[in-house]
Amino acid sequence: MHYHSLGKIPPKRHTQFRQPNGELYKEELFSTEGFNTSSLLYHCNPPTQIVQVGDPYSVAPKLVHDKQLKHRSLTGFNIAPEDDYIKSRKAVLVNNDCKIILAAPRKSMTEYYFKNADADEVIFIHEGSGTLKSMYGNLPFEYGDYVVIPRGTTYQLEFNSSDNRLLIVESTGPITTPKRYRNSFGQLLEHAPFCERDIRKPENLETHDEKGKFLFYIKKQDQIYPYYYLNHPFDVIGWDGYVYPYAFSIHNFEPITGRVHQPPPVHQTFDGKNFVICSFVPRLYDYHPDAIPAPYNHSNIDSDEVLYYVDGDFMSRKHVERGQITLHPGGIPHGPHPGTAEKSIGAKETHELAVMVDTFRPLLMTEHAVAIEDQDYYKSWLED
Repeated sequence: MHYHSLGKIPPKRHTQFRQPNGELYKEELFSTEGFNTSSLLYHCNPPTQIVQVGDPYSVAPKLVHDKQLKHRSLTGFNIAPEDDYIKSRKAVLVNNDCKIILAAPRKSMTEYYFKNADADEVIFIHEGSGTLKSMYGNLPFEYGDYVVIPRGTTYQLEFNSSDNRLLIVESTGPITTPKRYRNSFGQLLEHAPFCERDIRKPENLETHDEKGKFLFYIKKQDQIYPYYYLNHPFDVIGWDGYVYPYAFSIHNFEPITGRVHQPPPVHQTFDGKNFVICSFVPRLYDYHPDAIPAPYNHSNIDSDEVLYYVDGDFMSRKHVERGQITLHPGGIPHGPHPGTAEKSIGAKETHELAVMVDTFRPLLMTEHAVAIEDQDYYKSWLED
């Protein structure tokens, strides 16, 4: 990310910075990958005053090993809504690098705070709107936003309604923008499909200098640990650095097009550890006079391809609905459904909207995935 600062900070780091009552503000270095990337935060109270208040409980995905190599389809909106945010998070496809999670939380996180110490999170907002609250400030979000949350960030999600649908990707490694779109200083280059102006950073830093018992849950090694902060976790008077939550709207992704069909890497939006996240957005089709806009058949030998359908018409697929997830595993070819390639010839544009996750290690199904699977999807390439 890029340097950002909010609130009050001293002119020199690691120097005396005092509150109006004469006490020192409590400096905290929040760093990832050791001391590689960090932010400095200044608390009114020590951030170390926490007390464990209960036994941890497991949220590890329950995996299903069915030994079958086949294309799969999941009806994502069949994941049942839950009032509680943590309980609403249902992992459907997982490996050691990432978890793909569906969630339909009805209520805001008003009674507790959450910290994922296992993974960076990318929360795609399919339905709903609200505000991510953290010690870095407030970050409003709405339909189509990717909300990127660095691991270890204590946060609350405040929703504007009870109708919310989220696609969450947990990453065991840092989430970054693609390296090929950045120069040596980290600036996004002219050929990148988005730029710094499209990235929304926290705003309206609210300092809560309050004492009490503030419940929060830490997720670590797929266990949830209940704790109390003895001081409000959002008691920061100011901060600066490169680690903080941010939002980017899929609607601000500028598609890269060409005379003939472009491969999926042109849609890449984020890098993870052994996986990528891509954005398929409305765009003009290929403009070679003999172009076939539908994608060609593809043997993705090295990766599993997951497509999450958001909105619009997908010319290469039949019977697609919002919230549907398709998994095309590495090792067997996939491509347009019968008749769709011919039908696409002459089309000028597409209005599809989708999120793709390509992993370079195989994904495993969970019990939640099996419960919402269309068992006959793998037959959909057979002629009627």
